[in-house]
Amino acid sequence: MAQQASVNVNDPGLITLVNKLQDVFATVGVQNPIDLPQIVVVGSQSSGKSSVLENIVGRDFLPRGTGIVTRRPLVLQLVNRPAPARANGAPKEEADMQSSDSAANVDEWGEFLHIPGQKFHDFNKIRDEIVKETDAKTGRNQGISPLSIGLRIYSPNVLTLTLVDLPGITRVPVGDQPKDIERQIKDMILKHITKSNSIILAVTAANTDLANSDGLKMAREVDPEGQRTIGVLTKIDLMDQGTDVVDILAGRIIPLRLGYVPVVNRGQRDIESKKAISAALEHERRFFEEHRAYRNKHAYCGTPYLARKLNMILMMHIKQTLPEIKARISSSLQKYTAELSSLGDSLLGDSANIVLNIITEFCNEYRTVLEGNNQELSSIELSGGARISFVFHELYANGVKAIDPFDYVKDIDIRTYLYNSSGSSPALFVGTTAFELIVKQQIKRLEDPSLKCVSLVYDELVRILTQLLQKQLFRRYPGLKEKFHQVVIAFFKKAMSPTNKLVTDLVAMEACYVNTGHPDFLNGHRAMAIVHDRHNASKPVQVDPKTGKPLPGGRDSPNPQSLESTPEGFFQSFFASKNKKKMAAMEPPPTTLKASGTLSERETIEVEVIKLLIGSYYNIVRRTMIDMVPKAIMLNLVQLTKEEMQRELLENLYKSDELDTLLRESDYTIRRRKECQQMVESLSRASEIVNTVG
Repeated sequence: MAQQASVNVNDPGLITLVNKLQDVFATVGVQNPIDLPQIVVVGSQSSGKSSVLENIVGRDFLPRGTGIVTRRPLVLQLVNRPAPARANGAPKEEADMQSSDSAANVDEWGEFLHIPGQKFHDFNKIRDEIVKETDAKTGRNQGISPLSIGLRIYSPNVLTLTLVDLPGITRVPVGDQPKDIERQIKDMILKHITKSNSIILAVTAANTDLANSDGLKMAREVDPEGQRTIGVLTKIDLMDQGTDVVDILAGRIIPLRLGYVPVVNRGQRDIESKKAISAALEHERRFFEEHRAYRNKHAYCGTPYLARKLNMILMMHIKQTLPEIKARISSSLQKYTAELSSLGDSLLGDSANIVLNIITEFCNEYRTVLEGNNQELSSIELSGGARISFVFHELYANGVKAIDPFDYVKDIDIRTYLYNSSGSSPALFVGTTAFELIVKQQIKRLEDPSLKCVSLVYDELVRILTQLLQKQLFRRYPGLKEKFHQVVIAFFKKAMSPTNKLVTDLVAMEACYVNTGHPDFLNGHRAMAIVHDRHNASKPVQVDPKTGKPLPGGRDSPNPQSLESTPEGFFQSFFASKNKKKMAAMEPPPTTLKASGTLSERETIEVEVIKLLIGSYYNIVRRTMIDMVPKAIMLNLVQLTKEEMQRELLENLYKSDELDTLLRESDYTIRRRKECQQMVESLSRASEIVNTVG
């Protein structure tokens, strides 16, 4: 038929339009991204699907046999093509055309999409080609394949219609069929009928219980309200005498919005005896006209009515979905055009310029991400430089603040330090040596979290690198991506060594020299005063029993009795626990001499003074480290990589003998570019087709 310049939405040419769209996507060998309106035929193996389709076409052309005969989806496009006038001016009589199903007819033929331009006037050869093409993809082991066979039949005896015939539902594998054949078939059927633009033609044998219909059961899984399912009841003539399907047709059993159509097909004996479909259709017409249960409704029964109804349903469905199809084609075309553009041209041009541009772009993006000027800022999570800031001001700062200088150094240990630092003469004042020794030990504990901070920032730089290498450009050139990753990681590691040394030196500097002259440091006199005030405040006030007034110096006046009875000092507390007879014997001190007993008042005061001084100085160092370590990391790691990245990449990548190797495209890119080119081509043609609709 000649192509119309414009197709009216009330014209059956809408079905032809959808057929053209199906052809566009089928011939280029890519999956159809557009959910096109079509009628999908489902049913069990014994339901009579093939006979229904052959009656609609009016020709015997489908493969027959035992087991699964339909093993690939058959997209059957029926095109009504009026018979041209003959030489004598009169068209050939329909009766002559239908005289024999196997006879070749110049007005009827089939064409396969996989053999464009070849016309099959002999429908027996159409059957042979279906079998041949099925075996080519599935082999002869009764397996199935989701790859469809496209068959278009031109005839003056059909209504324009598009049907998709799927394998019949089976439950038990037969012969060398796959063990999971039932699941495979159901998955294939669900893939087709789940699409909202598919009309489901559920074929059920009328001489079986409708509740057990495999076709209706699967249809209800995706269309529970029965809005887009039409039922076909076959084998009406084989029902027990006195039974009929009137209740089903009236929607009293399982209601469907599109209703049910009863048909009578050829039986197995009719098929074996080569009974013409024209005769079978005549038998069907008489059956419904003469049957007492159906004669009043015979106009709504039989294959011709089913074909007209399907034609109308499909045409109206296309009319409703056409605006959506246009929109989907347009959006898909934009999407694939953009992807094709991002994949780039397969002709590379000057390799040196391409690598230079990629290096420049990468370095600019690296700096942008660190500085927070990225145009693709996320509102969902922190990224880039913000994550490094989090490491500095949350993880590191809180980690350093969490270190307690006295969690490993107890009061009794400080007392031991004090006595050891005073040597052979008891100390007159709080020992400076003990203070410095302890505070230096605690300062060195800051080295581990500081080095951990360097490691965390390194991890964040690697994270940024990984994100930048995920871009389409590097997916296109896997060799270049690998080289980029190798060079940048080596650069980061090279920068780590001086960074770790600088951070370690910062800690060593603080531990090397204890600056007791720091303006924020709490000096010894002030610490002593604070401790004395605390102790005096905790002592009971001594009062004159006669006057009731506080005695002068009552807080400070020691009780002579207590001085005699309470051991003073480290050694007295040690020997207090020993037997006095052993003391008199003057035995040598033990090999390991440790403090024992409780601290005396004087020792308690000395320990508290030392702790105040240690805490004061340690806080100064802690604030210094929280300020200086991030600066050291920024100087020797972050800032350095930001400024020297381009030079490092140019030195290691910009080598003429490696450029072509680095720019070798991945198999994925080559394959995906071809797919996108095919998709853009098919969508462009599809867009031209739908734009002809008024």
